[in-house]
Amino acid sequence: MKMFDADAVHAALPWPLLIDALREAHRGAMPISDVVLQGDPAGGPGQFVTLPGWAPGGPVVVKMVGVFPQNTGLTPPQPVVQGLVALFDGASGAPRLVADGAAMTARKTAGDSALGAAILARADAQDLLVVGAGALAPHFATAHMAARPSIRRVTIWNRTAARAEAVAADLRAQGIQASATTDLDGAVARADVITCVTMSDRALVKGALLKPGAHLDLVGAYMTTLREADDDALARGTIFVDTRRNMEGGGDLSQAVAAGVIGWDAVQADLFDLVQGRAMGRTSDDQITVFKNNGGAHLDLFTAAILAGAGA
Repeated sequence: MKMFDADAVHAALPWPLLIDALREAHRGAMPISDVVLQGDPAGGPGQFVTLPGWAPGGPVVVKMVGVFPQNTGLTPPQPVVQGLVALFDGASGAPRLVADGAAMTARKTAGDSALGAAILARADAQDLLVVGAGALAPHFATAHMAARPSIRRVTIWNRTAARAEAVAADLRAQGIQASATTDLDGAVARADVITCVTMSDRALVKGALLKPGAHLDLVGAYMTTLREADDDALARGTIFVDTRRNMEGGGDLSQAVAAGVIGWDAVQADLFDLVQGRAMGRTSDDQITVFKNNGGAHLDLFTAAILAGAGA
């Protein structure tokens, strides 16, 4: 059985390889998957999530992840999200690999959005805006740059300006032209691609400011109480999702539907539809595309299977 720590995961799954492999994985059928969510029996804020998935004729993958918001206050601080991903042989049940869960989550989540951008964003996009400066922000920046190599400039916005500057500095150290801003509206108006990776409970991106041809990637609003883009953004954009499974659970779409701004039929296609040619993606240079990253155990399975092949 192979073991992959965080560094080994990132090294084995460079963005171009991962994006192409995720595209290929979406040419097949959706794996069966489930989610088991448990709250702290002592009443604390922590949660533990188990996500099993099984591909037809393929492996079984189980992600086991703890979400403990209180970890930021520990001495020393620990990541809020930690866990493991395990892959088992689909024929015998034998364990084949165990990998760092945080690194796998970063790779599969950013890779998911990057595949969406590779299909939907304009091929000549140059300005990327990352909204949010958490642990996933630098991964989303570099993943989108791999999906759209035309991107030349990266701007980071965060409610806490110092955190935005820290992410920008990290990207600059990698040779990327990156800067932080406190003017979110101005950055939205300039951006060709916007990726939102936050825990916001109010809309941050104003749809009225989106320029023609922009691509908006919404990642963080994974509960109905959270929101990253306003109703105008959903109304102006052509909406796509990574998977229709659990798309009702995210705040951006569900709140817009509840307000009567859009219906669920506004979702044009998911990645399986797009990759398999059942639906069109971008149809014009002026079209505004919106991609909702819902995630799911199938992506953990795809990514773990790719890691198994890459580490062979």
